[in-house]
Amino acid sequence: MNATTAPGKRAATREMILDRAYAMACNDGLEGLSIGTLALAVEMSKSGVFAHFGSREDLQLAVLELGAQRFMDNVLLPALKTPRGLPRLRSIVEHWCDWAHRYERGCVLQSAVGEYDGRDGALRDAVVRQQAGWRGQLEKAIGHAVAEGHLGAGTEVSQLAFEIYAFMLVLHHDAGLFGFEEARRRTLAAVERLFASYRT
Repeated sequence: MNATTAPGKRAATREMILDRAYAMACNDGLEGLSIGTLALAVEMSKSGVFAHFGSREDLQLAVLELGAQRFMDNVLLPALKTPRGLPRLRSIVEHWCDWAHRYERGCVLQSAVGEYDGRDGALRDAVVRQQAGWRGQLEKAIGHAVAEGHLGAGTEVSQLAFEIYAFMLVLHHDAGLFGFEEARRRTLAAVERLFASYRT
């Protein structure tokens, strides 16, 4: 019985540690994570935490991966239930706004860009992969909108993806400073004007 349940208990413990580390990173960034502070927070020894994550960098990479997965689960997956084209693009933006609201006090994915954009190493590589992967998903959705005739045939997909991303960064920036609802209203209005400029 113990041999059967031990792996499940170990996985649950790792998930608990990772969830707490994610919450801490939302406040302090990935660089703010330390094994010692995390061990205190989850009431474990440092060696107990190290048993699940071999190093601080392994922990940071796991938290970054968790953040990327949660982002996709909350932003992309719900949008995939809507029809291709502008309806799906609008759904992506709306769910992205919801994400920004949930994490307006600190988004691991956004803070990681600032923390690692000027560095070399595994963490920067992971941030680049995550950001490029999400940009690719945006471009795919835009391509569908072009194919559906919702956007002009001459639409430069990568440029529009860049512009949508730029507006969403402003949302993250303004939400904490000037209030989320105002930032959301302006972001959605700006995105609609953007879509209109690319229509046939």
